[in-house]
Amino acid sequence: MRRATTLAALTAVFTITLTAIATAAPHPGTFAGKAFDTCETPSSATMQAWSASPYRSIGIYFGGDGRGCKTQANLTAAWVGEQTARGWHLLPLYVGRQAPCSTTQSLRMAYDPVTARDQGRQDGSDALTRAAALGIGAGSALYNDMEHYDSANAQCRAAVLSYLTGWTERVHEADYLSGVYSSAASGIRDLANVYRSSTYARPDHIDFAWWNGVADTNAGSYFPSAYWSNHQRIHQYAGDFAETHGGVRIFIDANQVDIRPPVNRDFAAYPTLNRGANNPEVAALQYLLRDDGREPGAVDGDFGAGTETAVKAFQSAHGLTADGEVGRRTWTALLSAGWQPRLRPGATGQEVRRLQRALTAALGRSIGVDGQYGARTEQAVRDYQTTRGLPVDGNAGLQTWTALQGGQ
Repeated sequence: MRRATTLAALTAVFTITLTAIATAAPHPGTFAGKAFDTCETPSSATMQAWSASPYRSIGIYFGGDGRGCKTQANLTAAWVGEQTARGWHLLPLYVGRQAPCSTTQSLRMAYDPVTARDQGRQDGSDALTRAAALGIGAGSALYNDMEHYDSANAQCRAAVLSYLTGWTERVHEADYLSGVYSSAASGIRDLANVYRSSTYARPDHIDFAWWNGVADTNAGSYFPSAYWSNHQRIHQYAGDFAETHGGVRIFIDANQVDIRPPVNRDFAAYPTLNRGANNPEVAALQYLLRDDGREPGAVDGDFGAGTETAVKAFQSAHGLTADGEVGRRTWTALLSAGWQPRLRPGATGQEVRRLQRALTAALGRSIGVDGQYGARTEQAVRDYQTTRGLPVDGNAGLQTWTALQGGQ
């Protein structure tokens, strides 16, 4: 009897381990189509019934003090593995601290921006732990649910942007993507207003609530069409209504999704590119230009007129010679563009990758793009600081980022 119990226990552990391995694929991955979300995670039986629906993606409220349905009895690693195997794409939503000027009853962040950023990091850490426990692995996008707030309140707005910077910073350290769900009229518009900021981190994906009933990912006048245009958008276009599929009726919000993982930007060298080039490095160039809010056309690896125009616009904006040629200085500025995180040896994740790419271009030698701020990266930072007349400490601080972003 004891032996049978032991075998059963071992089998259970083995099954759970296999489930965790099987569900390690990033979510939502590549998906364009309809998604729904509902407060309580549906049972597996409901999900099977809804396989007859037009939806192939589902938002799951996997954590946070502010989520309405806190128990989520159905949401387990086994459930995640089962739905993944059935072809469902998951949108993991975390309802953490809300704006300090929010009227909700949820836990609110501090007005002080420094404290709010630390609170964003804390919620990011909790989200990472919960996601890993569910088998939602690195490379997945984790969406912070920031409900509507009074964005005309400048102090409140600064707190929210600082909190979301802390969130993005933390999930990036673990090589997850950062997503933000919010009202198009508050949180998303505020993020768009600091899209090219060197102070606030930009999320990789946005999930904007605009209940106009149109199943597309256009945001009208809420933010420019060139922003988050690398297949980085979800539009919640309708909410609080009931649908029935497979004989099962539930209340949902409806979303249109257009998500795709980033193209490869990790190269041992970044060659000089001109109009007429056609290679993977051009696709990386086009992706980076779009990520900066430029409009080079399709990310197809073909350096045509649209890409050249976008390159010139970027060069002009950064004080570089606007000749349309992508040489070392343009690559360096483009690869480092964005906010300026303070990085030091021991750091990990996506911001380290961004630093390593920029240093590879600036120094003209491969330093390895692995997201690990080890001895090789530290030496590259020191070499860069020495040759550019910067204080030499091996840390990537504001002066180092500013030099990189200036194409030095």
